[in-house]
Amino acid sequence: MTTVLVVGDRHPRHPGLRGLLDAQHDMTVVGKAADGGEAVRMSAELRPDVVVLDVRTPGMGSVEATRRITESDSRSRVLVLTTPDHGEYAYEALRAGAGGVCLKDARPDELVGAIRAMVLGDSVVSPGVTRGLIDAHTRPAPGGRAVAQEHRLAQLSPRERELLTALAIGATDEEIAGLLRLTGETVKSYVGRVLTATGARDRVQAVIFAYDVGLVRPV
Repeated sequence: MTTVLVVGDRHPRHPGLRGLLDAQHDMTVVGKAADGGEAVRMSAELRPDVVVLDVRTPGMGSVEATRRITESDSRSRVLVLTTPDHGEYAYEALRAGAGGVCLKDARPDELVGAIRAMVLGDSVVSPGVTRGLIDAHTRPAPGGRAVAQEHRLAQLSPRERELLTALAIGATDEEIAGLLRLTGETVKSYVGRVLTATGARDRVQAVIFAYDVGLVRPV
């Protein structure tokens, strides 16, 4: 059973987000936090699988709350709910360790599917949303971090760079397999090696890394 902590309870398509999730046969909402600070405390206490966090969380902001949750010993992954006009906050939340971003006006099945995907360790940001957020808000990394990132980039083989570039432009595993003439299992193996070499928590973080080092540039 997937356990979920809800921060806030407003969702355009479903005013009762908690009710939507509790109605799923494989999910249970273990708590509801009113703000970012309470989300951090409850996450440490309840250790939910997924924290669904509104990008405009009151009190402690969503970015700081995400950072504290992901840097703690908690196994919780953070899913940020956002709107196109708050992409800056969503982008910073991804930098802080969020596992994905979902638009607030997503269909119920998309939101529920995003949570299920996160439990499996997958990125839940669709390719189109990923490109839109990062193209709009990527900025060069500060000097010290840029040096470290360049070192990590140097660890990648030409083939691994090709794969990371494909990830960054939103290609699916199937598309990458066709582009690089690899099997599906080999693609997954390459992705794992890329994540390790770049120090990325997941594919979303790897995409951010690719933009930070200039491997892919916003258009």
